[in-house]
Amino acid sequence: MPRAHPPEFRQRAVELARLREKPIGQIAQDLGISDSCLRSWVKQADLDEGRRADGLSTAEREELVRLRRELRVKNTEIEILKRASAFFARENVLPK
Repeated sequence: MPRAHPPEFRQRAVELARLREKPIGQIAQDLGISDSCLRSWVKQADLDEGRRADGLSTAEREELVRLRRELRVKNTEIEILKRASAFFARENVLPK
């Protein structure tokens, strides 16, 4: 997995790409990252700043991850309770 770049680095790279003094591919090469990486950073920055409306902002994406995690935990808890209730129902119905 590639190493993570600090937020300041990403922000400065996006600023350089928005200046359009050089092609994005050249800027990415100068910074030592792939052009697709830089393009995705620019797209995400546009989403976060409200310049685009065709995707999830970083805050929305974090909330979605949190909610999916909570849902997974709740579903697991429900499954455990179903199994426990079935177990105790069997114990109470069958003669000893």
